[in-house]
Amino acid sequence: MTKDKSIFIKNIYYMLSYAFTTLKQDGYESVAAEEFDNLHNLFAAILAKGIGRQLKQGLYREYLNHKEHIAVVRGRIDMRGTMQNHLAGKRALTCEYDELSENNLLNQILKTTMMILLRHAKVDTEYKTDLKKEMLFFSRVDTIEPTSIHWPAIRFQRNNNTYRMLVSLCQLLLEGMLLTTEDGAYKLATFIDEQRMNRLYEKFVLEYYAQERPQVKATAAQIPWALDDGIGTMLPAMQSDITLTQGNKVLIIDAKYYEHTTQERYDVHTVRSPHLYQIFTYVKNKAAVFGNAPHTVSGMLLYARTDENIQPDNTYEMSGNRISVKTLDLNREFAEIAAQLDAIADDHFGRGCEP
Repeated sequence: MTKDKSIFIKNIYYMLSYAFTTLKQDGYESVAAEEFDNLHNLFAAILAKGIGRQLKQGLYREYLNHKEHIAVVRGRIDMRGTMQNHLAGKRALTCEYDELSENNLLNQILKTTMMILLRHAKVDTEYKTDLKKEMLFFSRVDTIEPTSIHWPAIRFQRNNNTYRMLVSLCQLLLEGMLLTTEDGAYKLATFIDEQRMNRLYEKFVLEYYAQERPQVKATAAQIPWALDDGIGTMLPAMQSDITLTQGNKVLIIDAKYYEHTTQERYDVHTVRSPHLYQIFTYVKNKAAVFGNAPHTVSGMLLYARTDENIQPDNTYEMSGNRISVKTLDLNREFAEIAAQLDAIADDHFGRGCEP
């Protein structure tokens, strides 16, 4: 393994720690200090540590509905089922009742993910040992088909909020790394797919500024259309990835994670047209919100740097607004990544925005 790949995997952990602040709490220091040679070990280590913490608090349980044929009344009698038993010569009641159980969707997701990691050849023995010990506490929990999980329907509340990071991590792994072989079996890809990495990258940049630059308000804000007549029927929402605001200064960042940062035609590299059109539209509509009041609204396309020889590093003045196209090198030590992000904030808001 090259040093760059090792650093990149390490930075996946740091990105996750900003996206899920639970990873900055006590108990994860050992994970943060480790060097990982592949993503499978990283995910296995985080899950083993997180599930171990959850087991100390107890597995989440919820009431599940059961229907069975029994000799004594339990819960509510199902008259139709009971009559069918009687006609069949069975001396049994059909009853429906609710029972508090750990065999619920959240625990099923954890167990299914652990099983997949345990079967993977690239997960080291030390992590498999930890996961196997924890599996003993899931003996009454079923595994489920990963493709059957309806992730948007999952809701967290006070009693299961400690599962939020663990389930999100399972989703990232199962959706972004799980591949199906020709015989229907599952295997894990070497890296998370581009779409899920893009989401993680966006959330990381947003949370970095929210946590490290409190003087600058960092949100994933919607931008209103500048409508002359106020009628916006069927217009799509303009949802920014990151909007940084300090007083009358605004920087809108679109974070992009792509295998290729530029578009190429006839050996000529240019900025991706849809991305540039999008950020320009965001900036001009946001600027319109201020009206005649003094303001500065800028935009930036912030790509994750690739190994390509040609990388965008440009700043344009467009109709009174600054639009930049930059890259963030995720293959550097994390202190250097932080310095790159800090430099962006300093450039747009001045060093006075530092905490």
